Amino acid sequence: MEGDRVRIAVVGLGVMGLPMSLNLVNAGFDVVGYTRTAERGRPLADGGGALAASLAEAVADADVVVTVLPDTPDVQAVCAEIFEHAKAGTVLVDMSTIRPDAARELHERAAEVSMPMLDAPVSGGEAGAKEGKLSIMVGGAAKTLERVRPALAAMGTTIVLVGGPGSGQTVKAANQLLVAGTLQLVSEALVFLDTHGVDLKPAVDVLGGGLAGSTVLARKGEAMLAGNFQPGFRVDLHHKDLEIYRSAARQNGVFSPAGALVAELMASLRATGSGGLDHSALLAQVAALSGVEKWSAR
Repeated sequence: MEGDRVRIAVVGLGVMGLPMSLNLVNAGFDVVGYTRTAERGRPLADGGGALAASLAEAVADADVVVTVLPDTPDVQAVCAEIFEHAKAGTVLVDMSTIRPDAARELHERAAEVSMPMLDAPVSGGEAGAKEGKLSIMVGGAAKTLERVRPALAAMGTTIVLVGGPGSGQTVKAANQLLVAGTLQLVSEALVFLDTHGVDLKPAVDVLGGGLAGSTVLARKGEAMLAGNFQPGFRVDLHHKDLEIYRSAARQNGVFSPAGALVAELMASLRATGSGGLDHSALLAQVAALSGVEKWSAR
């Protein structure tokens, strides 16, 4: 697929979908977006894309439909309309984070209407979406991936086929476990260091240069030190993703005590009113429970 001949419909123009759609425009694709809140999509229209008045209009002439939506029910409802209005042969690429079993069901439904499909969730957060440096974990057929690889390359730098239908979502669930667990451990380490009077900035620098270094520490460390919990990825969404992980783990009888613990910690953070904050606000919870006031999320 060559960018100047391919029409891509992007459904969902939120924190992730909007910058992803703009990167597609910048790569030379003909992009039409759809969002229920028209004002949210205005930057796409201003940036060289187009906005559709309805989902049916957005997907009717698309060669590729990309969905970037909050949760499994949203994707299921939107895909029901896509299957009704998109033409046969259109490639459906769901880049949301949803249940693996639901993704497999959508692959089956897409096949019934002759729409090749990939489940292709992403990692990298808002920064990765803006920079076009997302990691994209793909489930589906290799030949389908090759058809849309140029489009995915406009949004991400790591694009890996990890297996058949639903595999992308399964890997994303593991990704969300690892990110949440790392954030919790970084939070505990920072509070530990602070209570011992260590100079935190150089401490984080030296930790980042050794085996303890991670993308989480590199991308989130500075904002965490400053107590800046403005959302790049909201607690509400990470809570949802960890519930997806827990459900999939239970289905296969996976023993995951650390996963259960970090899911409960994220749920607790959400339940105490921090659902709209960045998931790095786990630091505020650790600090509060340790009697440290400097990282209050209030």
